[in-house]
Amino acid sequence: MRLGFSTNSIGDVDPLVAVPLLADLGYESLALTLDHHTLDPFAAELPNQIDRWRRALAASGMACVIETGARHLLDPRIKHEPTLVSPDREGRARRVDFTLRAIEIAAKLGAGCVSLWSGVGRDGADADVFLDRLAAGLEPILERATARGVAIGFEPEPGMVIDTLARYRGLWERLGRPVGLGLTVDIGHLECMGEWPLAESLAPWVGRVVNVHIDDMAACRHEHLPLGAGDVEFEPILRQLQAAGYRGGLHVELPRQSHRWLDTARESARFLTARLGAR
Repeated sequence: MRLGFSTNSIGDVDPLVAVPLLADLGYESLALTLDHHTLDPFAAELPNQIDRWRRALAASGMACVIETGARHLLDPRIKHEPTLVSPDREGRARRVDFTLRAIEIAAKLGAGCVSLWSGVGRDGADADVFLDRLAAGLEPILERATARGVAIGFEPEPGMVIDTLARYRGLWERLGRPVGLGLTVDIGHLECMGEWPLAESLAPWVGRVVNVHIDDMAACRHEHLPLGAGDVEFEPILRQLQAAGYRGGLHVELPRQSHRWLDTARESARFLTARLGAR
C-alpha cells in the first residue's frame, strides 16, 4: 500500500507546489479533487492543466486517483449539487457530464480510479426513486469507464443516499453486480456509521476496494479527525487491506486541517508508516 494524501486537505498553497513536498515525506499517491484551483474539467486550458499535472506527478514519482467531490464546482450556492440523485433531470445530466469528463482526465493521467458518491436525497423521494435516478446516471458512467479502462470507486458517504456498505451492496446488486463498480472506502466513515468491527464489516468487499480514504472519527460522528485522535482501530483494517492485496493509496483526507496541511502530512506519514511496518 502507498502513503497517499488528498488535495482537499491542502490549503494556502498551489497543490502543484505541494506535490514534491509530499513526495519528500514519503507520499506516493495523490487523491486529486477536480476543482477550480486544482484541475478544472471545464477550463479552456484543460489540456495544459492536464500536462502540468502529468509532469508534476511523474517528477515526484507519484500515482494518483481522481476525486469528484468538490464542494462548489457545479453550483456556487449549494454544496455538492447537483448530484446523481437530484430531483432535476438537467442537474443529474450535468453531474453525469462532469463525471464523464473526470473519466477522460483519469485516462490521460493514468489514474488508478475515478471516485464518486450518490449525493444527498434532498426532495424526500422514495428510496426506489433515488436508486432509479442513481442507476440511470451510473449506466453511461460505467460504460465510459469500461471503454477507457478506468476503474470507478463508489464511496458510501454519511448523510447521502448510499451511506453504508449494506446500501452499496444494494446498489451493486440492483445494477446487476457490475465488475466496474468498485469501492472507495473511507475508514473514518465506517466508524461514523457504526460498521463495527470495521475489518469484519469490510471483509466481504475488500476485494472490490480500488481507493482508500483514511482519517479518524469518533463513533457515530461525521467529523474528520487527525489519525489517532478518534475511535478508529486502524491496525486490523490495515492488515486486512494488505492481506487482500490492495496496492493503492491510503489517502489522508483531513480538509478541516488544511490550514496546517504540511504538519498534518508529516504527522500522518509517521502514524501510517509505524503501522504498516518497514517500507
